Amino acid sequence: MSKETKVNKEIRKAGFAFGKENYRMLIIGVVVVAIGYLLMIGGGAENPNDFNADEIFSTRRITIAPIVILTGFCIVLFGIMKKPKE
Repeated sequence: MSKETKVNKEIRKAGFAFGKENYRMLIIGVVVVAIGYLLMIGGGAENPNDFNADEIFSTRRITIAPIVILTGFCIVLFGIMKKPKE
């Protein structure tokens, strides 16, 4: 039995719900979701009476950011559902 397998079994005995790879996937997914939300910010005008439709309804905010956020949620879901290695 390899050292890594022995460590994984000891960690599970300690009460961790996921393996090391699962936690890594969860962290990556949360970072991707955060990047998606960062892509959405901005577009406000200095003067509240001005309306800049090109800036608010840009492709980055309307298309790319939601796709990135959904991808992040899928990564998180995959990290939760993936069975840890024995």
